[in-house]
Amino acid sequence: MTPHRNFTVPEELDGIRLDRCLAELSPEWTRSRARKLIDDDRVQINGSQGKPSSTVRAGDSLTVDEPPIRPLGIEAEDIPLDVIHEDGDILIINKPAGLVIHPAAGNPSGTLVNALLHYCRDLSGIGGVERPGIVHRLDKDTTGIMIVAKSDRAHLALSIAFRRHTIRKTYLALCFGAPKTPEGVVDAPIDRHPRLRKEMAVVSKGRPARTLYSVEGQFAGTSLVSCRPVTGRTHQIRVHMAHIGNAIIGDPLYAGRQWRNLTDAALQKACRGFPRQALHARRLAFEHPVTKEPVEFEAPVPSDFEELLETLRSASN
Repeated sequence: MTPHRNFTVPEELDGIRLDRCLAELSPEWTRSRARKLIDDDRVQINGSQGKPSSTVRAGDSLTVDEPPIRPLGIEAEDIPLDVIHEDGDILIINKPAGLVIHPAAGNPSGTLVNALLHYCRDLSGIGGVERPGIVHRLDKDTTGIMIVAKSDRAHLALSIAFRRHTIRKTYLALCFGAPKTPEGVVDAPIDRHPRLRKEMAVVSKGRPARTLYSVEGQFAGTSLVSCRPVTGRTHQIRVHMAHIGNAIIGDPLYAGRQWRNLTDAALQKACRGFPRQALHARRLAFEHPVTKEPVEFEAPVPSDFEELLETLRSASN
């Protein structure tokens, strides 16, 4: 049986195209996926068939007949979670390195979703059976703070906030070298690398991407940089820092052999041996999706990041 999903267009989406509205309302649908559903006559506005270019109005009723999804049989797993905050609508966690967000072909278990299903039985279902409660992602080996939606109303509000870039995200990165200016903006479009399909790259016709940065410390050929992505492209900070010549230490895709430029042998060894990108999501500031109060949460850096930072500091003394 084909599942029906019903939405009411909120005030903030009044007057936009139907395909864009669907992409805003449901985070797992890209704009192209939304258009495909509409073109396949699976979307109605107030009971009438819609077109991708149809204009929606606040209060309109949208009905989507989704093709059935083959369930993956995702099971709850007792995986420890570092919970920073929890209320009836959201969960704030500090994600460790090595934890994949949701099951996929190469990672059928041992993911954050498996852990969440064990920890919390009342997750939002908007993300579907494969991604319950998930409103954004961190790369497998990036550590730090994440929001999980426990209620559908929180999920919807957070999805819109992420798409509108109103959630302030701040990261810490340990980088090779130091940016030319203490503060700056990297404004460079990002898309899939034209040859290396596992990588992203700055591409002239890519999607707009903007990262603000400030240098918090400079050491012997390295630096501690605070990064705030305004947009949310895949690998954005990693690509942007590499683009300006300051790749993140340990980054297996974008740093290459920049450790060779370091003059201190012990520092070379420490940076070459760091097993992942030294990138940590430190802080999230946003409007609570239900109470509408401004909230801010911070995740302490993990021990391996702190140890590398101390090594860099010691080498500069």
